[in-house]
Amino acid sequence: MITALLQTKLVWENPAENRKILSKKINDLNELVDLVVLPEMFTSGFTMNPKAVAETMQGETINWLQNIAKEKNCAITGSLIIEENGNFYNRLVFVFPDGKIQHYDKRHLFTLAGEDKVFSKGNKKLIVEFKNFKICPLICYDLRFPVFSRNVEEYDLLIYVANWPKPRVNAWDILLKARAVENMSYVIGVNRTGFDDNNHEYIGHSQAVDFLGNNLIEPQETDGLFIALLDKDKLLETREKLAFLNDKDEFTLT
Repeated sequence: MITALLQTKLVWENPAENRKILSKKINDLNELVDLVVLPEMFTSGFTMNPKAVAETMQGETINWLQNIAKEKNCAITGSLIIEENGNFYNRLVFVFPDGKIQHYDKRHLFTLAGEDKVFSKGNKKLIVEFKNFKICPLICYDLRFPVFSRNVEEYDLLIYVANWPKPRVNAWDILLKARAVENMSYVIGVNRTGFDDNNHEYIGHSQAVDFLGNNLIEPQETDGLFIALLDKDKLLETREKLAFLNDKDEFTLT
């Protein structure tokens, strides 16, 4: 599976401008890809003012994502702010080439920024099946909580979309590799760059890691689209040779 990691600056609380910027970058992509991964809250930056930018699942950004998926014949994923039944969600959407959508609501809300005060948390893990890959998409702060991401579903790819600030980017690098090694899974992490309106700086470090913790894409600090080829056969061969997942603990999340 050919994946494109889109790392970019985001315009604060301006969905229309962010869609415009992202459209240009995606349209500049010359090669065919199967999956495009965008950052967390790609329409707004990591705002705690959801009323300013919240959309519905029938809104402009969802339609925009569906149009891109159909035009490029690829899947596309990232998170945005969705209002539903009077609640706000930091919601990752996975849009298939035919426009169908599956979604995941962020489980671990970032209490340090007060995300838990304004957003409702999700409680259901999502496993997407696409291009013969089982994919587990998660959001930013979820990266710090390995129990939730434990590979009990035999997924092949773990995705983290993020607004992960510069002062803690070392933790981002370490934990992405840890999640890959402990779950014997490919891991893709896509972060943003630039400053937000709270003066938090982001330096990216979007990357792709294989099932043994080797970088397929080294942490990147410049804006751009970065391509990674994920080989399912190599993954399965390694899991058969090093059957570490067979010894994992059994547990149930509540």
